[in-house]
Amino acid sequence: MAELLFFSGTMDCGKSTLALQMDHNHKARGRRGLLFSSHDRAGESMISSRLGLQVPAIEVLPDTDFWAEMTLRQTMGARIDYVICDEAQFYSTDQIDQLARVVDEMEIDVFSFGITSDFRTRLFPGSQRLIELADRVQVLQVEALCWCGKRATHNARTLDGVMVVEGDQMVVGDVDLPVDQDTDASLDLHEPEAPTAHADTTVATSPDRPDRSLREPVVGYETLCRRHHMRQQTSRTSPSLYVNQVPLPFEQSAPSDDGSARLQGADLAG
Repeated sequence: MAELLFFSGTMDCGKSTLALQMDHNHKARGRRGLLFSSHDRAGESMISSRLGLQVPAIEVLPDTDFWAEMTLRQTMGARIDYVICDEAQFYSTDQIDQLARVVDEMEIDVFSFGITSDFRTRLFPGSQRLIELADRVQVLQVEALCWCGKRATHNARTLDGVMVVEGDQMVVGDVDLPVDQDTDASLDLHEPEAPTAHADTTVATSPDRPDRSLREPVVGYETLCRRHHMRQQTSRTSPSLYVNQVPLPFEQSAPSDDGSARLQGADLAG
């Protein structure tokens, strides 16, 4: 019997990797399927993994009708045994209802993958409807990590490294920003140059700093544990992230009678 499955998790937990692996396994057994995605990091009509895997897919648009899509393809003689739906959080509730109908009336397995909640910890409409309708909801076992090392349970949106909790639900951002990125690194503070337009840059100059460009803040995303998400404490704003990287104030003492040197803490002596 066909099923509607929802594989959920935060960013970086391997959803797209599992989607591509599942597609490979089913094809290896002679089954035929369709791959769908929406707003993938690699661009339209693609399912990509951070591990480097990339496979063409059908882009899900606001007017995509899964029931009509399957009906048309089967009418033209196509065989469809399963459907892979990546980035399902971006699908509309009507589209999720269509997928459920495909499972029930066409006996086609639907494997959907997506993030459960947004940066505000609010359920995506598509994910909420999948939780309501899916035969099974499975949280992926690969755990994304918070900067503190604990299991990440929430996605955070940042502007120049500072977490925000207001804004549109879907905004394109970078999920691979380095922890110690200096967001002013792209600004020339010495000699002004001819301004060049970039995707995340507004060409302008500051009235009080004519040598410094004004730009749109860099939008990024980061996975956090619940504790640090509620504290709005990201890897960049945490004061304790680099504590373990500071060397203790040890100094070498004079050699002992046996010729060996000993280390002692300068602040612990006495």
